[in-house]
Amino acid sequence: MTTHLRKTSLLIAAAALVTVGLAGCASGTSTGGTTTAASDSASSGPTGSITVFAAASLQQTFTTLGKRYEDAHPGTTITFSFAGSSDLVTQIQNGAPADVFASADEANMTKLVGTDVASGSPHDFATNVLEIAVAPGNPKKIGDLDDLTSSDVQLVTCATPVPCGAATAKVEQATGVDLHPVSEEQSVTDVLGKVESGQADAGLVYVTDVAGADGKVDGVHFDAASKAVNTYPISVLKEAENPDLAKAFTAYVRSAAGQKVLSAAGFGAP
Repeated sequence: MTTHLRKTSLLIAAAALVTVGLAGCASGTSTGGTTTAASDSASSGPTGSITVFAAASLQQTFTTLGKRYEDAHPGTTITFSFAGSSDLVTQIQNGAPADVFASADEANMTKLVGTDVASGSPHDFATNVLEIAVAPGNPKKIGDLDDLTSSDVQLVTCATPVPCGAATAKVEQATGVDLHPVSEEQSVTDVLGKVESGQADAGLVYVTDVAGADGKVDGVHFDAASKAVNTYPISVLKEAENPDLAKAFTAYVRSAAGQKVLSAAGFGAP
């Protein structure tokens, strides 16, 4: 009888030890899970909001990148202002609040770097080339740059201070073709809009603009476009109110994920 009680007591004690051990393991797992969750939250990066001034030709891609960044980093808000790069530079120089500037060419970025507005060195993140946008089906049968000089073709281009206008001027100089547009616009999206609406027969825009037009225009490639490749730089601005988030977003644009979005839209590598 005594032996039986002793064995029973030993079994109860052993069971108690196992229970305590399991409880300890469960507690450790829970604590570890909480620590991991806290670590994941901490690794999500800076929060808050930033305003990004970006070239008009970046509207579709940057809108996508901004949404994806926000989804991956709760607590962040990316607001964009899209326009011709030269207009954006003027706005920034006049005190417009912006955290990041992405230009469609290096010349306009240099204007900010030269006045000590950009913070640090800009980083190149994409390239782009011109293409002739025409009405669907190409009713004017435009096949090359020379066809744009015809008197029955209403041509629209960007103004020279705008990157797409500067690229157009380079192409003219390289080929000797003298273009006579009926209007010169302040952004590449304005040029595209006039072709889409039928106000112009053709417009010199970027290959990415044609690709993003959802069939509203057709694109005509011309070899001389390679004479004017635009490089796109991005920089955090010196007066950025949220420099940490600004740096994180510019890094995202240049990351493999950001480059994948840009490449899918037709942009070239920097």
